[in-house]
Amino acid sequence: MENINQYFGHDFDVMLVRILLATVLCGLIGFERELKKHSAGFRTHILVGVGSCLMMLLSIYGFEMFIDTYENVRFDPARIPSYVISGIGFLGAGTIMVHGMTIRGLTTAASIWTVAGIGLVIGVGMYSLAILVTTVVLLSLIFLNSWEKLFIKSKSENFIHLIASKDVHIANVLNIFDEYSLFIKRLEIESESSDQRNIYIELEKNQDFDRHDILDEVSKLEHVTYVYER
Repeated sequence: MENINQYFGHDFDVMLVRILLATVLCGLIGFERELKKHSAGFRTHILVGVGSCLMMLLSIYGFEMFIDTYENVRFDPARIPSYVISGIGFLGAGTIMVHGMTIRGLTTAASIWTVAGIGLVIGVGMYSLAILVTTVVLLSLIFLNSWEKLFIKSKSENFIHLIASKDVHIANVLNIFDEYSLFIKRLEIESESSDQRNIYIELEKNQDFDRHDILDEVSKLEHVTYVYER
C-alpha cells in the first residue's frame, strides 16, 4: 500500500477500499433487482453507488490541497452530497412507469435512492452503517415481498386488464359484470396503437364472485385478444 500511496496519494488505499465496498454492497441490492427483471438492475445500482461514493470522496479529499495552501479557502463537505441526494431523484423517476391503473418501478426507484445513500456513507467511512443498511434493504426486498403475498390480500385481485381491437364494444364487456351483479369502481380505456386498446377495470372490494368464470366470459367476447388479472 505504501508504494501505491506513493504514486496515487496518501489516501488512495482508503479510497480504494471504500470504492470496492460500495461496489459490493450496492451490487448485492442491484443483483436482487436484476433477478426480478426490473428496469434498473445490477449495473445501474453499482454505478449509482460507486458514483455517490466518488462524490463523497471528492468532497472529503478533493480540496485538501487548496484548504492547506490558502488560509482564506473554506469548504463545506456536505455541499456535494446534498446535490447527489437531490439529483438522484431524476434517475429514480426514470424507473417509474405508469401503465393504465398500474404503477411499476416505485421499489426500484427507492432502491436506487438508497444505494446512493449507501455510497455516500461508505465514502465518509461509515462501513458498519452501510453494511447494516444493505442487510436491511436486502431482507426487505427478498422476504417482505413474500410475506405480503402470504398475509396481505393483494390489491391486484380487484383489477382486470383486457387487450382488444378498436372494434370491441365496451357495452358487451360491462354487460358481463352486470350479469354477475358486480360493481365497477373504475374503468379506463387506453389506445395502445391505432388498432388496439387496453381496457383496465377496477372492481369494488369485497365482492363474492368466481374470477375464473368472469375471465372466461370476457375472453370469449369478439375482438378481445387477451385478458389477465392485474
